[in-house]
Amino acid sequence: MRKPRATPVEALPMLPPLPGWITAAPAETLAAAAFRSGAALAHLGLATAAGDVPMALLRDRLALSAAEVCAGIAGRREGARGLRDALHLTKAGDDPGPAGRVLWQWSQAAARPISVAHLARALAGVAPERIALCLDAAGPTPVDRAALVLEAVLTETPRAETAALILADAVLAKSLGGTYLLPLLSLALKARDLRLRGDDLRLACHRAVFAGAGQALPMAGDLARAAARLRAVVPKLRAKAAMRAVDLFLSRDALAPAALAREMPDNLSDRAARRFCERLVELGVLRELTGRDTFRLFGV
Repeated sequence: MRKPRATPVEALPMLPPLPGWITAAPAETLAAAAFRSGAALAHLGLATAAGDVPMALLRDRLALSAAEVCAGIAGRREGARGLRDALHLTKAGDDPGPAGRVLWQWSQAAARPISVAHLARALAGVAPERIALCLDAAGPTPVDRAALVLEAVLTETPRAETAALILADAVLAKSLGGTYLLPLLSLALKARDLRLRGDDLRLACHRAVFAGAGQALPMAGDLARAAARLRAVVPKLRAKAAMRAVDLFLSRDALAPAALAREMPDNLSDRAARRFCERLVELGVLRELTGRDTFRLFGV
């Protein structure tokens, strides 16, 4: 009996987009916006539950997007490329600067399971007791709980926008039964939204969650296909522990060759790591993210 032919990597289906009945639903009232954000969250959860999406990479890529929003709220205009440079091209132990610290906070918060201790490390200066109160927030819906946390933190410390948004997204994820923070709420809130209070803020948060889910879905689909293509080339790679290196790229938004070598000191030198990254670019499964010939960063 002839064996069935393997499905080509390129034939992987896209994740289903938000259905039209969700996107077309009105959001003028708080109840309507809550319905729409809840439907979007449910759809996102189902669409990413199949296992094809590299969730660690999705979290880190969304953390970059959230950090870009936070940098903009703070009046900075580095953009994604500048944020990556500030974090990844700073020597260990050196200060990555304001922009780099924002990205570091988001990446750290999304990298490990939600807990008071972990968030306290990512949010230096925020008391663990304050974080614990935030994580125990109560409200009728997960988005309402996140909005309550956002309002409480910003009322107490108006300039702590990044910490407030990280805690709000952590509460949202925890309320949805998630183990890890998945940046969603923070992707679409504007500086003017953070000055709102009460039902006005809740409405803005429901709208932002809907928009954030709309951003996360196509990104998750792109990363699922990219991950399949990357895993498919492993047999062609001569480097020892190639799968380990591939797994690192499937969990990080960006890596410098030197950082890849540090993660795998028994398998890759700096030079070998650079050649490995270049080979993956030649195979069309990795991107060089800076457009430079030196001080380069690579990612899926």
